Amino acid sequence: MKTSSILSLAFSLTLLFTSCGKKDNQAEEAESPTDALQAFADKAKEMGKRETVDPIDFRKLKELMPEELIGLKRIEATGEKSGAMGFTVSTAQARYKGDKDESIVIEIVDTGGIAGVSTMALATWSMAEIDKETADGYEKTTQLDGYKAFEKYNSTIKAGEINVLVADRYVVNVEGNNISVEQLKEALKDINLVKLEALK
Repeated sequence: MKTSSILSLAFSLTLLFTSCGKKDNQAEEAESPTDALQAFADKAKEMGKRETVDPIDFRKLKELMPEELIGLKRIEATGEKSGAMGFTVSTAQARYKGDKDESIVIEIVDTGGIAGVSTMALATWSMAEIDKETADGYEKTTQLDGYKAFEKYNSTIKAGEINVLVADRYVVNVEGNNISVEQLKEALKDINLVKLEALK
């Protein structure tokens, strides 16, 4: 998702969360789609109460991108700090290519400037339980190295992604083509998530 789309979605979610919520703390016997949306909004409002901090310098995020990833060479590394409508995020991205058309893109986004609302925009899956299989692949929420994560993989085209939420503000996205899901997980291990979590 491009940064401009992230900011736009975060702004829309902010409007939603501030306009919803007249049924706080009410118990419902059956959960309708409306109830589910209300619960989603209530949780987001709770997250939105967390202290807002300025996103860190994107250059610190770029430093976490290794020059080589599971045997693939880094061919590009970029970063930016951007904002709109009062929201600001820092983003770093690196692209890796192999000799046999394998490719991986790593993206790290610091959503500190938008607190919980941005987390909702970037990692809606972090507030859900997903477990789905098809003839071609699967998608599911899971835990990787103690972090909430989302996996999606298509075995027919050998493409997929792993998304990880770190410290409720950093979102790490690993996307690959002509790559196995095991290789995606190995690539994620080359990103120092513990160091990322400690960044301020």
